[in-house]
Amino acid sequence: MTTGPTPTTTPVPAPSQAHDPDRERLRRWRLVLGGDQADGTGCALSGRDAAMDATLAALYGKGDKPPTGRDRSAGLGASAPSVARWLGDIRTYFPSSVVQVMQRDAIDRLGLASLLLEPEMLAAVEADVHLVGTLLSLNKAMPETTRETARAVVRKVVDDLEKRLATRTRATLTGALDRSARVSRPRHRDIDWNRTVAANLKHYLPEYRTVVPERLVGYGRAAQSVKKEVVLCIDQSGSMAASVVYASVFGAVLASMRSISTRLVVFDTAVVDLTDQLDDPVDVLFGTQLGGGTDINRALAYCQSQITRPAETVVVLISDLYEGGIRDEMLKRVAAMKASGVQFVTLLALSDEGAPAYDREHAAALAALGAPAFACTPDLFPEVMAAALEKRPLPIPDTV
Repeated sequence: MTTGPTPTTTPVPAPSQAHDPDRERLRRWRLVLGGDQADGTGCALSGRDAAMDATLAALYGKGDKPPTGRDRSAGLGASAPSVARWLGDIRTYFPSSVVQVMQRDAIDRLGLASLLLEPEMLAAVEADVHLVGTLLSLNKAMPETTRETARAVVRKVVDDLEKRLATRTRATLTGALDRSARVSRPRHRDIDWNRTVAANLKHYLPEYRTVVPERLVGYGRAAQSVKKEVVLCIDQSGSMAASVVYASVFGAVLASMRSISTRLVVFDTAVVDLTDQLDDPVDVLFGTQLGGGTDINRALAYCQSQITRPAETVVVLISDLYEGGIRDEMLKRVAAMKASGVQFVTLLALSDEGAPAYDREHAAALAALGAPAFACTPDLFPEVMAAALEKRPLPIPDTV
């Protein structure tokens, strides 16, 4: 039997390593661990892998260790040109979802937020909800030369979100509004059989084992007049940035529906009504001021004062519930609204990231009042609103 040539120890570029699972596994671990002496892989990188490693090292190479002569990373520093090159590099080597995570980490770990005030830097970044949140937090410090570029970045994200969410939201809520309008002489296709049977149980005939309905209950078709009122009350503290972005988009979608009267209120220790800007969610977002304290009680007092038809109103509080105001008054307001017929929904977050840190004591107190607090993804939000409009149990995620 003949044998082939002795295997070479020369590093193999990534594309040709795909057929060797062990080598590919070592390559990936090498990229993760960074190539220090303790990484244990013994794997050398070349070509595209080496360039990819350099982009990772610029962001994650130092960690919390003091720099040494053997440190593999020079970092990004505060140089706008080097950061711009790095932003271009990561978009070359990584998919969009990874790029967004690395951008977020660069802002948090390396203090690059101030560089986002430069127009050329904004043009280089991958726009996403978290970047919008960062820009909104910098809004007051933003120079005029950057403001238009920032608005363009925010508008791109908002437009993408509207395309993703608007059609399903309108369809879901229109159906809920139709079903909530009951009529007593429905056409056959509009009969609500569950409610019809429930309303006629006293007419059950045992000998025939059937119910003879004397009164039919049916779905009405929602007219163009206002059927329901929705109040979105949004905490604009710094931790709620993604929720503010999504809520502004949903607020604009709801405001476009003639059958729903929508009010949008944002608050920290002050309360601002942005309802008159709902035709453009970008204007809404630049009307917010992320950060600061929180006075939920004051915000709910304002919302309560705007309610004219309690039985036809849904109030959605989006907050992490860290109350800086009067706790007992806040809970009394929620109880009073619910007693008057208001459907009250408490969302700890409206984002794809789950619940943030939140005040569990306040969440438990609200749950005891019949307003359980839970985090809600944007994809679930239309279902939550439909359930609230129809006054049926909310689709609370199992993780709550």
